[in-house]
Amino acid sequence: MIGDRQTDKIEHFSPLKKKLQWLGSGVVRKLAGVWVPDAVSGFRAFSREAAIRTNIVSPFSYTIETVIQAGKKDMAVESVPVRTNPKTRESRLFKSIPSFIGRQVSTIVRMYAMYQPMRVFFYIGTFLSVLGLIPILRFVYFYFATGGSGHVQSLILGGVLLMMGFIAYLAGLLADLISFNRQLLEMTLERVRRMEMDRDEG
Repeated sequence: MIGDRQTDKIEHFSPLKKKLQWLGSGVVRKLAGVWVPDAVSGFRAFSREAAIRTNIVSPFSYTIETVIQAGKKDMAVESVPVRTNPKTRESRLFKSIPSFIGRQVSTIVRMYAMYQPMRVFFYIGTFLSVLGLIPILRFVYFYFATGGSGHVQSLILGGVLLMMGFIAYLAGLLADLISFNRQLLEMTLERVRRMEMDRDEG
């Protein structure tokens, strides 16, 4: 359960901050596949089952991480409107908006790559491969048009980019295998937690 602070109605939030809040929550909703109006809200309530299945690895903030995990693990997520108190001090979580955005973006990328590594590296590899084809096609064009004299650098650049794209595909395959291993470790940790809770209750 996530408390929706209704940030569009918070007076001390600037128009820029409200816009960034809306945009950031939209990105998280898209990646996680769950409807969350206020993705970075710290007002959270977890069921016992959800707490057992959740693993926090981010050193910065648990808010986005738990939403993405919940979506990827098919947990039920609901939002309820909550009221907030007036601002009395500056945030201790971040020093500036750019700093906050940078750290949240890194958390989003890390968590999404953790649960969808093949897709992430496929996009990266495809982008690099397409980028590499452009100078190669340029070289081919000038080769047949003028003999290719003076355009060898395009062929070299294209070859390097294609190689980087191929490496990204291999990295995606390796990351996908590692992801399966992580899932096994999470299952083991979940069982250990259940055993410890059953022992404490007994």
